[in-house]
Amino acid sequence: MRASVVAETAGVPTVSIVCEGFQRQALATGRGLGLDDLPLAVLHGHVDTQSHDEMIARFREHTIDQIVRGLTDAHDVAGEETAEPSALEVVATGTIDEIHRRFLELGWTDGSPFVPPTVDRVRALLDGTGHDPFRVIGQARPSGRDITVWSVAVNAVMAGLEQRHLPVVLALAEVLANPQYGVEHSGNTTGADALVVVSGPSIAELGFHSEAGALREGVHANTAVGRWLRLYLRNVCGFTGAEHDKATFGNSTRVVLAEHEPTLTSIGWPALATDLGATPGVDTVAVARMNGGLIVGSVFGSSPGEVLPYLANGLVRVSGWELTHVYGLGHHSYRPLLVLSPLLARLFARHGWSKHDVRRGLWERAVLPARTWEAFIGEWSNLTAGRRTLIDLVAKGLLPARFAESDDPDRLVPLVATPDEIMVAVAGDPNRANAFVFSNDGRHGDWTTATIDRSVSLDLACRIDQPDRCG
Repeated sequence: MRASVVAETAGVPTVSIVCEGFQRQALATGRGLGLDDLPLAVLHGHVDTQSHDEMIARFREHTIDQIVRGLTDAHDVAGEETAEPSALEVVATGTIDEIHRRFLELGWTDGSPFVPPTVDRVRALLDGTGHDPFRVIGQARPSGRDITVWSVAVNAVMAGLEQRHLPVVLALAEVLANPQYGVEHSGNTTGADALVVVSGPSIAELGFHSEAGALREGVHANTAVGRWLRLYLRNVCGFTGAEHDKATFGNSTRVVLAEHEPTLTSIGWPALATDLGATPGVDTVAVARMNGGLIVGSVFGSSPGEVLPYLANGLVRVSGWELTHVYGLGHHSYRPLLVLSPLLARLFARHGWSKHDVRRGLWERAVLPARTWEAFIGEWSNLTAGRRTLIDLVAKGLLPARFAESDDPDRLVPLVATPDEIMVAVAGDPNRANAFVFSNDGRHGDWTTATIDRSVSLDLACRIDQPDRCG
């Protein structure tokens, strides 16, 4: 779609070929990029489940005529304004039940009860923070809508957040606006969903829970901030089943994971956000999209050498097609996450292990046969070109030598190219030897951080009821 937009803007007619079932997403993507009604041609059937001959036959029968019509019929792609409510417009009135039904009809809620975002409630959430409610943080791709302080606050009210949580969701809004994160990929077919990890000295003060039951609903800050993200993706970024959400199987909203600051401080390990380049000791959000995860339960052992094989096995079990991100869909972009309970993190620290030592140990032990690795990027996938072997990739300098130590197809090779591509966080019950592993969706929601700024903002240039004074 991006190529089509560039060509159409330059006056060159185009037709975008899309798979069956993706027409509305394609039109929404074009609208988000500034052009309405881009011509489409539909390829019938799924490309991965057809033979070459079947695909060619269906292309001739259904698709060629659409391409010809799209290139020869006059069409106006100048772009139109889509009528949407303004920031202060009242869109529904009535009882709680009536408002709830209205929002359901309009697709503005995830289906669960919500706090009606009245103008007074949104104003109250912003009151005294110093934020200009109409400040634009960035653009929500591919919906094309502005990410504003006001829209952040509206969805925060809906999720039931308190004012003290506003800096957290504003930081998350910065992540959504950051091209590195790639929010436009949030609706891809594998259904990965964002995991938010918070860390820093103020996390407990903000009400985030980091101990027993981490990743489970029940604590307000962890649960409501996670819900805010899902609502914002729906209401501002446009991720609904009618448009951009094409997940085959969707993950549920993920509860925010808060790192266990007392353990990190006592053993001298950096927070996950620091590993990703954030400033040490600063309240930070780190976000990435995860395909799935699993518990590594009852890790047994009293030394790093005894517990590492079990943890490494968990990383192997959770990883599969994601290996295409090591070479293919964004080289070296697969960065799985291991969440250690504080007890396990302290075990490593007692033996003098840094977090880098843990990553190195996992890299050496989280291995699988080369023939399986190659199947994920070749025989079982059409996502990487050429179906080259690991030895071919090493010869071309695309993977390190560790992947071609011999030509034995059963030799063991790592999951990722370097130890630093294995992410490690610390959270959970301080008295239990469990861990959790997540598989990362690579460039379809790459690890991105933003600072949680709790200071009073200096950007206020107007009052909500005097928008003509906005700078």
